[in-house]
Amino acid sequence: MTFFTSEYECKLDAKGRLVLPAKIKNNLPEVSGAEMVLGRGFDQCLTLYSQVEFNKIYSQIAGLSGFNEENRRLQRTFFMGISSIELDANGRFMIPKPLLKYADLDKEVTVVGMGNHIEIWNPDIYHSYLINDPKEFNDLAKNKLDE
Repeated sequence: MTFFTSEYECKLDAKGRLVLPAKIKNNLPEVSGAEMVLGRGFDQCLTLYSQVEFNKIYSQIAGLSGFNEENRRLQRTFFMGISSIELDANGRFMIPKPLLKYADLDKEVTVVGMGNHIEIWNPDIYHSYLINDPKEFNDLAKNKLDE
């Protein structure tokens, strides 16, 4: 099982390419090789999946009934931003322009390991989503872990 953690400050080059941090590259499953799937996150970030992890999500979303309007809207929005990407020998890949725009990415990005996937953020937007109050963090953890 793939397990990504930590956060990394990274830079995009002038062509919109990102080099994955070495600790992330080292945790990629060998079955996925250099092939990964990049898409819109549910927050204003990008989500990078190994092919194995994406297949799990694909099955869930594609399996929703197309007779339901909300399901179609979810499927349409989810799948419209999906790109298959291939890492080069340096662990670098191109982020398509529509995805750069969606996540408001420029030169500086924050790459975050989220367990089974990776998020790519504009650093300012990322910090606005974090919990900065230790009590709030504690209360949220207690509430969610006691469910």
